[in-house]
Amino acid sequence: MDDAPGLGPIRVGTSGWTYDHWKGTFYPAGLKAADRLGYYAERFGTVELNGSHYRWPADTTVERWRDALPDGFRMAVKASRYLTHYRKLRDPADWCERITHTLDLLGDKAGPLVVQLPADLHRDDARLSGFLGLLPERVLVAVEPQHESWLDDDVFALLDRHDAGFVVSVVAEREPVLRAVGRLAYLRFHNSDPQWRYGGSFDDDDLAAWVPAVQDLAAEGRSVWCYFNNDNHGYAAFNAQTLQEMLRAAAPPTLPS
Repeated sequence: MDDAPGLGPIRVGTSGWTYDHWKGTFYPAGLKAADRLGYYAERFGTVELNGSHYRWPADTTVERWRDALPDGFRMAVKASRYLTHYRKLRDPADWCERITHTLDLLGDKAGPLVVQLPADLHRDDARLSGFLGLLPERVLVAVEPQHESWLDDDVFALLDRHDAGFVVSVVAEREPVLRAVGRLAYLRFHNSDPQWRYGGSFDDDDLAAWVPAVQDLAAEGRSVWCYFNNDNHGYAAFNAQTLQEMLRAAAPPTLPS
């Protein structure tokens, strides 16, 4: 996997990029919707495709993104809610095939698959292991459990056996679980305001405190993927830019600028 310019194995971006309410905030007011991805890709080396959770993209759409993205860019893909929230990982074979097909279409622009488990799904090691065992080795995958029963050393060991990552969820007024297992570390910054889902802006002090934590997650040679999901008012993009610059400034001088 190529390193992100100036950041080594660390990449920073946002969860989604198509938001109309970013017009006049992160995106210039006159920028056409069709030009948003190109504008975004000039500033970041990765994006998390969040819309796939609600509607799986057509092959032609995926191919268009792949061809439009610059070399070195990586698109993470969020698993469909039909797999995670409706089936709750039951009978996953057809979805594993569909996911793998889409990631293969992305080719060298493919990033990890992020699998967010629903908040009402309690720990089920056999179900999770069965799902992960159906994904080919070439698919990078990170799992974001939302029920506390999953936060157990045996579950982390299960993920590690499957080379799967654990998603560090950053939620206002909750202590994040900083664990890295498998081949990658994955962080999702959801919100900084406890009264506002996907809202609030992380201030510079908050972000600066994350720099050593992100570096620690990368210390064992894992790639690290960081995405901001606080999309209101374009905060996600601005926070991602700030953290990216902080990490670049803190990187060893041997890394490219």
